[in-house]
Amino acid sequence: MTDRLSFRADLERLEEIVRLLEGDDFDLDDALELFEEGVKKLKSARKLLKQSELKIKHLMEAADGTLNAEDMDI
Repeated sequence: MTDRLSFRADLERLEEIVRLLEGDDFDLDDALELFEEGVKKLKSARKLLKQSELKIKHLMEAADGTLNAEDMDI
C-alpha cells in the first residue's frame, strides 16, 4: 500500500513540476532545481514500477505452479 501511495505521489509531483517548468516564472537556477527534483521523482517511480512488475511476474509464475509461496516475497 505504501508503495502505491508513494508511486502516486511521485507521479503527481512530476506532473506539477512539468506544469511549473512549462511556465516562464523561473530563473535558470530555480528551473534546474525543479528539473533535478523531477529526475529523482522519475527514478523513484520507475523503481516502484519495476518492483511491481517483478511481483506480478512472480505471482503469475506461482499461479502456473513454477514457484513456491516463499519465492513471491520481494
